[in-house]
Amino acid sequence: MSNVVSGLPVGRGLLYLIITGAAWGTAGAAASLVYRTSDMGAFGLSFWRCALGLLLLLAGRGVRPRVRPAASRPVGRRISRAVATGLALAVFQTAYFAAVQSTGLAVATVVTLGAGPVLLALGARLLLGERLGAGGLVAVAGALAGLAVLTFGGSAATVRPAGVLLALTSAAGYGAMTLLTRWWGRDGGADASDTTVGAFAVTGLCLLPFALHEGLLPHTAHPARLLWLLLYVAAVPTALAYALYFAGAAVVRSATVSVIMLLEPVTAAVLAVALLGERLTAATTAGTLLLLGAVAGLAVSETRGAARRQPAPV
Repeated sequence: MSNVVSGLPVGRGLLYLIITGAAWGTAGAAASLVYRTSDMGAFGLSFWRCALGLLLLLAGRGVRPRVRPAASRPVGRRISRAVATGLALAVFQTAYFAAVQSTGLAVATVVTLGAGPVLLALGARLLLGERLGAGGLVAVAGALAGLAVLTFGGSAATVRPAGVLLALTSAAGYGAMTLLTRWWGRDGGADASDTTVGAFAVTGLCLLPFALHEGLLPHTAHPARLLWLLLYVAAVPTALAYALYFAGAAVVRSATVSVIMLLEPVTAAVLAVALLGERLTAATTAGTLLLLGAVAGLAVSETRGAARRQPAPV
């Protein structure tokens, strides 16, 4: 992945985020197949996801042409950014998996992803001075409604307060990661490759003790299948998706980022029907359409807003 800074066009940033949301949605299906193939746990899977993704990113950096950076950033600043982003990513992933274990996938998903747009809209307004606008508020409301219908429609969900608190913690970690990326992207200092490599290194170190306690090396009767699944999880929804995410999140408004990322449950729902044999329900269809409509509306609004903010040619 080549260096991408905040000079990236907003339209391309939106495309990067759409690809990221779709790619993240495949991770759940891949994880389900990993659990069916082996006795690997959530912490072990998360650790190998980050560790192998980091190796793939480093390999990509080794074979690409070297580009002299436009401006040299202090080493201390780069390290502090990597640590902050990595800790936020570790909280985001770990608290989400713990919420799933505590209160179930449906409630954990709707609270984490549903709280994300709200927390980000508030954080972006208070810390970055970003206004969502009336159209954006309508899109966020539609997205939350679509996510609720998609998650709870036809399901018997059990809500546990501890699990809800963990899901809110996960949403806060995701919000912090997105706001930091957007903030740093404003001064031209958000390099997607450097940010992703640093974040993965810090997150992997945070997850390693938990993965060792859980069991780092899984038992499986199908080692080749497990290896291919792990490589896919590390390559597509991790190394590729996070590099695109950090690039896009640096130039797109934070609240818009959070709504576009709701493509993740849409993709997961489609794959659950197509690959895992789950039944297509009216709630799944309605929730998917609501989410896609909200994402499309915000993408159009963001692109038009960016065009209006550009200076006129002289």
